[in-house]
Amino acid sequence: MVVLPPGQWPAERRRFGLPEFARVRPEVPARPVVTVTGVVRRPVQFDVTELLGAGLQVQTSDLHCVTTWSALRLEWGGVPFRHVHELLARRVRPHPDCRWVTFAGLDGYRSCLAIEDALADDVLLADSLAGQPLDEDAGAPLRLVAPAHYGYKSVRHVCAIEYRTAYDKGSAGWKAHRRGRVELEERSAWLPGRIWRSLWRRFADVGNSAVLEVDAA
Repeated sequence: MVVLPPGQWPAERRRFGLPEFARVRPEVPARPVVTVTGVVRRPVQFDVTELLGAGLQVQTSDLHCVTTWSALRLEWGGVPFRHVHELLARRVRPHPDCRWVTFAGLDGYRSCLAIEDALADDVLLADSLAGQPLDEDAGAPLRLVAPAHYGYKSVRHVCAIEYRTAYDKGSAGWKAHRRGRVELEERSAWLPGRIWRSLWRRFADVGNSAVLEVDAA
């Protein structure tokens, strides 16, 4: 029996998004790169293949949408962000006071994670799903996978990483929580999670659950 986090229900994976991002299918470059900037000594641009060379792994994890549905047992392949961070620490030299990291996608969407959350063992920069390269819907060429956090933290089409000393509210703005941890129902910075839970389900009942969700598998 699958035990889901508070307020979640199992569903087929979907692609949701803020209205301005939900239907965007950015063109993936033939040679995709990730630009690393922010409070660093030396901004650098990396080929995606170089980042993936930091050590690939496969993991099975769930993805929990803030609108209360969960896609279960997704098999992601990619490189743990902590390994990428070790590479970046040598090359770009983030400031020792860095506390946050923002990920941005080719579609213009961006979201911010606390550095300690980004360095968790199960946070990946993924390039495959179910053994197949990511397609446009899943976030090609590279996407963030942060299973302990609501889907709005898992940026698709990653093309930039920014180290920061201060929180970046990102594209979701006031609707997002700084940490967004599923176990604690940190659905938003405003109102308790259990209240948002009922609001999102009401949206779902009328077919509008996609209005404010900002990422899915």
